[in-house]
Amino acid sequence: MQIKQRVLFFLGWSQWRGRRLARRYFQSPQLERIAAHIEQNEQGHSGEIVVAIEAVSPAHEPNSYYRALEVYGRLGVWDSPLNTGVLLYIALDRRRIELIADRGITAPEQAWRQVCTQLEAQFKQAHYLPAVLQAIEQIGQLLQQYTPQTAEFEDNQLDNRPVLLH
Repeated sequence: MQIKQRVLFFLGWSQWRGRRLARRYFQSPQLERIAAHIEQNEQGHSGEIVVAIEAVSPAHEPNSYYRALEVYGRLGVWDSPLNTGVLLYIALDRRRIELIADRGITAPEQAWRQVCTQLEAQFKQAHYLPAVLQAIEQIGQLLQQYTPQTAEFEDNQLDNRPVLLH
């Protein structure tokens, strides 16, 4: 059996694809660009943006929305002072995108769905990094509109570096 076939046998096609996409499109330079873009798009409002990219989803949670909620909690996105954290969760192997916004953000559900729809469309064209950067911009614009800046919480509370889950 060839090495590639062995990898596919043990991992499965979707898991292998998720690892390949993470290695190709989400290395240190790209993750640094994402972090800088998050920092830039967190200006002028009290919202917090967190990006989590999962190459291979764990077997214990087959539902990507529930997995996103689990990651949301583990990364402490819910712990922002004004309850204005947003998690952009990307499951590369499952081809799923989830946005979890805390209760302090009053943006309509349709606005979040639009961000996900546009991100999915860009992913289908293999525009991974530009798509994530654009999604961060859109999230920043929503936070600007629905979570105004307060003098009390001007500084960034959560880490801007995207989390790459394996």
